[in-house]
Amino acid sequence: MKKSNIIWGIIFVLVGVVLILDRLDIFKFDIFFKGWWTLFIIIPSLVGLLTDREKTGNLIFLIIGVSLLLVMQDVITFEILWKLFFPIIFVLIGLSLIFKDSISRKVRKEIKKINKKDLKFNEYNAIFAGEDLNFSGNTVSNMELSAIFGGMKIDLREAKIPNELLIEATSVFGGIDIFVPDDVCVKTTGTNIFGGTTNKKVNNDSKKTIYIESLCLFGGIDIK
Repeated sequence: MKKSNIIWGIIFVLVGVVLILDRLDIFKFDIFFKGWWTLFIIIPSLVGLLTDREKTGNLIFLIIGVSLLLVMQDVITFEILWKLFFPIIFVLIGLSLIFKDSISRKVRKEIKKINKKDLKFNEYNAIFAGEDLNFSGNTVSNMELSAIFGGMKIDLREAKIPNELLIEATSVFGGIDIFVPDDVCVKTTGTNIFGGTTNKKVNNDSKKTIYIESLCLFGGIDIK
């Protein structure tokens, strides 16, 4: 069972218990308290912090949700929130960029070894446009993918994959879908800021490995 499913299950159980106690007049709880809607920001962000590999985006949304809740509860004012909001966001982004090597450290070390070989990269871009690339029957090499205000689909399912393949993917206000073969192992690392990288590939003991180093800024990368 996925960790996220367990956490969401616990949350629903707790909510159900609180509602039962409220209905039985054992414990009174006003579900529509001032700022109750901020829970739709706070709870998913907390779950993301506990389950997602990349924490930056979830942490930013959690701070936003908690700050709005404090405003609604008259703990702080909108004036104070507005003064502190952007400085805090910049600090969080900066810390993420500084300490990102501590996340998925092993994967990043393996990627650095590949980069030391000074291999060439093939570049593919989708800028204010869409790109659909199918490498069926072709031998692929390291590649750089960029989707900026655009979408990109990379199909590697029928491609000839080397033992080590490095993909550097950047998504800025865009999306990238990467389809990989069943007989490869996929390892990911990167930085997500108001975006995310989702790896839906079930890894196996294959000798072939695809390394994906990502940067998502208001964008997303899906590995399928």
